[in-house]
Amino acid sequence: MELIPIEDKIYEIRGKRVMLDFDLAVLYQVETRVLNQSVKRNIERFPNDFMFQLTDTEWDSMLSQIVMTSQAKRPKKALPFAFTEHGVTMLSSVLRSDTAVKVSILVVRTFVAVRELLLNPPVDKVQALRDEMKNEMQQLRDYLEDVFTDYNDINEDTRVQLELINEALAKLEVKHAHINRPRKRIGFIQSEN
Repeated sequence: MELIPIEDKIYEIRGKRVMLDFDLAVLYQVETRVLNQSVKRNIERFPNDFMFQLTDTEWDSMLSQIVMTSQAKRPKKALPFAFTEHGVTMLSSVLRSDTAVKVSILVVRTFVAVRELLLNPPVDKVQALRDEMKNEMQQLRDYLEDVFTDYNDINEDTRVQLELINEALAKLEVKHAHINRPRKRIGFIQSEN
């Protein structure tokens, strides 16, 4: 078993990184119902910061994000349990099998690796991202300089010509203003008697 497949089973719910009961059951090689029964028999070992049950809204949201082959096996009313890193560790003592102990160690290592990755991202990737952002910023600055340089390059002759065109347009508007005024009606006017 590798860290990568386990890492894909870690979700963030209620601001905590958790694994769901059906994923853990597959890893521990037990049925989900057996895992949940063991937890319920030892519920005092699983406080809220170790395990919690998803709400309908959380579960609906999760279903839209994950593909789950065992969805048909889970009764609609049965909402999955979410286990934090501490809850996963506690599962190994509740399930009491060699597989449970080995899987628990791998899962805890995965949680630690995810936490380390979030706290200390790889320097190479961070540096590459910084270099890419610097490059894009420089390209944007160069582009803006070119645009403003082109805008400011309009020489005095061009400005004078634009002013003359504007004056000519204004004179034409005044000259032809009488064309746009309402005209008197021509023709026979019938009186309304």
